[in-house]
Amino acid sequence: MHRLAALFGALTFCLTAAARAGPPDEPRVLSDLPELGRPGGELRSLIGRARDTRLLYVFGHARLIGYDPDLNLAPDILASYDVQEGRIFTFRLRRGHRWSDGRPFTAEDFRFFWEDMASNAALAPSGPPIQLLVGGELPKVEILDELTVRYSWAAPNPLFVPALAAATPVAIYRPAHYLKQFHERYADPATLARLIRETRSRDWVQLFLRKDRLDDLDNPAMPTLQPWMQTTEGPAQRFVAVRNPYFFRVDGKGQQLPYLDRLVLQVVDPKLIPIKTGAGETDLQARHLFFKDYTFLKQAEQRSGLRLLLWPEGRSAHLALFPNLNARDPVWRGLFRDLRFRQALSYGLDREALSEYIYFGLAEPSNNSIIPASPLYREEYGKRCTTHDPQAANRLLDELGLDKRDRRGTRLLPDGRPLELIVETTGEDSEQTDMLELIRDQWQELGFTIHAKPADREVVRNRIFSGDALMTISYGGDIGMPTAVMPPRALAPTSQADQPQWPKWAQYYETKGAAGEPPDLPETKELMALFRSWEQSYEPARQTEIWERMLDLYTSQCYTLGLIQEVRQPVAMRTNLRNVPETAIFNWEPQGQFGIYRPDTFFYAD
Repeated sequence: MHRLAALFGALTFCLTAAARAGPPDEPRVLSDLPELGRPGGELRSLIGRARDTRLLYVFGHARLIGYDPDLNLAPDILASYDVQEGRIFTFRLRRGHRWSDGRPFTAEDFRFFWEDMASNAALAPSGPPIQLLVGGELPKVEILDELTVRYSWAAPNPLFVPALAAATPVAIYRPAHYLKQFHERYADPATLARLIRETRSRDWVQLFLRKDRLDDLDNPAMPTLQPWMQTTEGPAQRFVAVRNPYFFRVDGKGQQLPYLDRLVLQVVDPKLIPIKTGAGETDLQARHLFFKDYTFLKQAEQRSGLRLLLWPEGRSAHLALFPNLNARDPVWRGLFRDLRFRQALSYGLDREALSEYIYFGLAEPSNNSIIPASPLYREEYGKRCTTHDPQAANRLLDELGLDKRDRRGTRLLPDGRPLELIVETTGEDSEQTDMLELIRDQWQELGFTIHAKPADREVVRNRIFSGDALMTISYGGDIGMPTAVMPPRALAPTSQADQPQWPKWAQYYETKGAAGEPPDLPETKELMALFRSWEQSYEPARQTEIWERMLDLYTSQCYTLGLIQEVRQPVAMRTNLRNVPETAIFNWEPQGQFGIYRPDTFFYAD
């Protein structure tokens, strides 16, 4: 009887919620759309693994505060926000905003995250996200009323807002009404124990984390604020997401978004995705398509019913070489830390030839710096260390005492070994090894010999960390299009995983000195000092000044050898799909690939 009553209650709630379905009383109005669309239709896309359901969160791109395509920040999920002195942040929610299950989205969802998740040692053993710490200080979190939350620190926190707007943001809220049933503080102990047994979870913490899938969108039962809600229980090969009936955005005519009824993600072997795209088995595709696929996809346009666009990529370099300044070998370490050696290697690269041979001249020779679309860009940043000047390269190498050669013509190190090393690569695509073949021939003319060695990503990463990998080739920095409000992390040793040129210095920063080594080059010390100054600044003029000084210093030092930039990303789209930009920057951070271009506004024309 109790079970029937519960089912009846749930049905009553669903029917009531359905009757109220619609945007909040204060929707976000998108009045600048290229075209007003019409509701309906299904969009298919191909993914390489089931975990890529997270793309629904990235492409949905609903954020508390979000970037527009011009990288201006504006309230999105929030109705408004106010910042005082760079340290007091007051957020106001939209009246009548609801989760996808119809339950109200309120300040309680922020309180629950802060008190019951981020501050719970079992759920967050490392503590709250680092973006919520200022000099080790936690924020003061105040629930001012049902729709107003305030975060404040004693000092400015310029990391906070950019972290909320990122492609993979720091999400400081959760659906409290849903997750409380899995939390030991709120759940009935007997019910919680039963759920732990039924899901074969180790304890309540594992159960909770399995249910809390806000940014992975692989738990269909968990409510969302994104434009589409996932409906498929894994494991599966086909995932279907349907429109959120309570989504908060509307177009200029008041039509609720998203226009598209369904998004379907089909899991396919990544190697087959170009072929299946050419056969028309997708409606919008960029992932697992590469520039080398362009000719095939262009020829397939008529039979596939797709139109092919080429968007410039937004990485700071499509590919770059990373000499390991923390190499274990003392001779190589000394060379890599000498600017003259890094300059010599860079002057020995003919980047125009690399662009011609592999990208038909459509890629721009550049170092590993920001791209012209960034408001911080200056031409000299991208041109430094990129001149092809073999004569200058040879002169610098002779000046370094590398003027002796063996019978093959390879220069000799000061200890008599040949100037010869292995460039390690994860070998995820043939592009990197093709590039290294060309570079090998160019550097051979200087008397510098290299060999390419593909290996498993984890193996390469561990060899970088240990200092055994002398040089690697990989993609450049993910943020090639920054604004001054974005943290300049990529220009200082702050990420061991993302910065192969100085892993031990980055580890020192990440562990607060518990591991790794402090930077010992004067210029690198200055970059760290500037980054810490940015962390304490909130005035736009001062943030811009710091960015410009860091860019000037970083690019002058040639720490990495960027090769080419703005490689074109193929984007295949159904011919009648509208509101997809003709040209746009394709990048993960902060664009979220398609996310910043508002897929909730894409629609099919007749």
